[in-house]
Amino acid sequence: MNEILIALLIGIIAGTIDVIPMIIQKMDKYANLSAFFHWLVLGLIIPFVSWDIAPWLKGLIIAEISSIPILLIVAPKDKKAIIPISIMSAVLGIGVGLAGAYFIE
Repeated sequence: MNEILIALLIGIIAGTIDVIPMIIQKMDKYANLSAFFHWLVLGLIIPFVSWDIAPWLKGLIIAEISSIPILLIVAPKDKKAIIPISIMSAVLGIGVGLAGAYFIE
């Protein structure tokens, strides 16, 4: 049970880090909620996936794959957002992977 709570905390921290710039840019509240819950869920998924690769790489791969549906929704309206979303997914995915390995595994 403690592992799940730690994973939730990791997801909450990642979600908060992702949403802060979005709030500063005054983005839609649904976009903010979507991004926050995306990372909350990834905080629960990434640490518990058992791939025999480095934790940072596991986080990077899962985060980038899970960002594809978001990119498909955002791209037609704002092509400039693709790069920041991809970079933030990479950075936070690596962070969640490392934090999961450190605090959970």
